[in-house]
Amino acid sequence: MNTTRSSAGVSLRTLGLILTLAAALFVPLFRVRRIGPLDFWWWMSATLALLLALAYSADAGARRALAGDLRSGWAWKLSLGLLSAVLLYAIFWAGNELARWLLPFAAGGIEAVYGFKSGASVPRMALLIGLLIGPGEELFWRGWLQRALGKRYRPMAGWLLATAIYAGVHLASGNPMLVLAALVCGLFWGWLYLRLRSPLLNAISHTAWDLAVFLFFPLG
Repeated sequence: MNTTRSSAGVSLRTLGLILTLAAALFVPLFRVRRIGPLDFWWWMSATLALLLALAYSADAGARRALAGDLRSGWAWKLSLGLLSAVLLYAIFWAGNELARWLLPFAAGGIEAVYGFKSGASVPRMALLIGLLIGPGEELFWRGWLQRALGKRYRPMAGWLLATAIYAGVHLASGNPMLVLAALVCGLFWGWLYLRLRSPLLNAISHTAWDLAVFLFFPLG
C-alpha cells in the first residue's frame, strides 16, 4: 500500500505543500494586512484564487464532488445556506454582547477586526466578498481541505483538524477575538459540511454571513 496517498484523496506531500503555501500567504496577511499595493481584500482574494487553482487542479475527487454539487438542489441549498447564515449571525450577536460584558479586551479586539475595512470602499468589499472571498474560503477550507483530511483520517477528524488549521492561521493577527471568531466559524461551517457535504451550501452561508457581519449589519 502506498503510504503517501490515501485510496481516495490527494497525496500527503501535495496536502503538505498546499497547506505550507496557505500558511505562508495567510499568516502575513493577518499580521500586516497589506503588501505593496495590495490591501487586505485584494491580498485575500489573490491568495484564495491561487490556493483554489492549486488545490482543485491536484484533486480530481474534489473537482468531481464540486461539479456534482453544482448540478442539483440549488433551491434547498440556497434556502438552508441563508438560514444557516442567519443562525450564525445570531450566535455572533449574542456572543458579541456577552463578550463585551465579560471580557475587558473584547471591545478593542472587535474594533480591530473591523479595522480590516480601513481604506476599502464598500462596493469593492461587497464585490470581492460575494464573488471570491466568501465562496473561496469555503471551497478551500471545507470543500477541499476538510474533505481531503476526512478522506485520509475519517470525516470527524477531518472536521476538527481543518477547524484547528483554519483558526490557527488567524493566530498571526494577535487578536484573541478574531481567533475565537475563526474557531466558532470553523466549527459551524465544518459541521455543516460534515453533515450535508455541499460546498455550494457552505459557500452561500459564508458569503451571506460575511456580507452581513462586515457590511450590512456590523457588530462593531
